[in-house]
Amino acid sequence: MSADDIDIDDPSEDEDVVDEDEPIEDLEPNADDLAESTVTPEPGLENVESIQDILAKQESQEEQVAAAEEEDDAALAAMVRDERLEPTESRVVPIQETEFTCKRCFLVKHRSQLADKKKMLCRDCA
Repeated sequence: MSADDIDIDDPSEDEDVVDEDEPIEDLEPNADDLAESTVTPEPGLENVESIQDILAKQESQEEQVAAAEEEDDAALAAMVRDERLEPTESRVVPIQETEFTCKRCFLVKHRSQLADKKKMLCRDCA
């Protein structure tokens, strides 16, 4: 099929063909056409909210949720802060002469658990 075979100027069946001799005013809808095309509201829909009202309610709900989340975050931060300030109830004892710290697992164990004296590894890690 060559470019000469294709006729671009012919209107297709789907396109609305406008007669160039017809005045444009006749194509625009008049008051009668508009009255026929308007949809009458269904009974019982008098109390329907406008989109602006719905958006305003949604924004206020989002603000309330955000405020509640901020309060929760502040309460959690205060609780964590209070826990860190509390003194520990256990007493830390320094490493004894009969103990060593494993170089791999960093646990303090008794000398009887020492497997490699040069590498300072416990029996579990060796």
